Amino acid sequence: MRLLSLLFLAATTVACGADSAGKGPRRPAEALVSVDENTLFAAAPDSFTVTFETSQGSFDVLVRRVWSPRGATRLHFLTKHDYFGGGRFFRVVPGFVAQFGLSGIPSLDQAWERRAFEDDPPVVPNRRGTVVFANAGPNTRSIQLFINLVDNPSLDMMGFAPVGEIVRGLDVIDRLYSGYGEGVPYGSGPDQLRIVQEGNAYLEASFPKLDSIVRTTVR
Repeated sequence: MRLLSLLFLAATTVACGADSAGKGPRRPAEALVSVDENTLFAAAPDSFTVTFETSQGSFDVLVRRVWSPRGATRLHFLTKHDYFGGGRFFRVVPGFVAQFGLSGIPSLDQAWERRAFEDDPPVVPNRRGTVVFANAGPNTRSIQLFINLVDNPSLDMMGFAPVGEIVRGLDVIDRLYSGYGEGVPYGSGPDQLRIVQEGNAYLEASFPKLDSIVRTTVR
């Protein structure tokens, strides 16, 4: 489990995820399957806005490269190719964070969890509405992110570097379903290891009330 937990590295398996409504398979963009390393590490624009369409409405994240240069580059690549479309907000802890970033397609997540990149030092505090890459220790950021639901100064001291902030639709985040609470082993919510292994099929069967990301667009 990421953020304050262990890193999971799994062998890649072939599997298929479901779309945001759980109604059928979602085919990932070819760029996410056959990764062009030069494109992957090409610097992101100085700033860009990502619109997240979700089951609770849409919100905009303004990403600033000066806040987290490596994080901005990774987030730009992932959102440009709609990596998160169909994924769930699988860890929503009231008074703390809402976490997402797993696509729900096991083969994709298992491959991308291993594509870790180096840390950036924090430039701005973990205040309410900031978006931050989760990690499982030094230099383990890859695809998972969280949104600070409140000001979390303790995360500043732990080295978590915000990459952007919600500039429209913060109320959407407050409506995300949080009834399952913290994930295992600290609570009875979703098990991140099983999400990586089994994808959305596991979440739909055991945690059907989770909110989802429909798609992301970048401008």
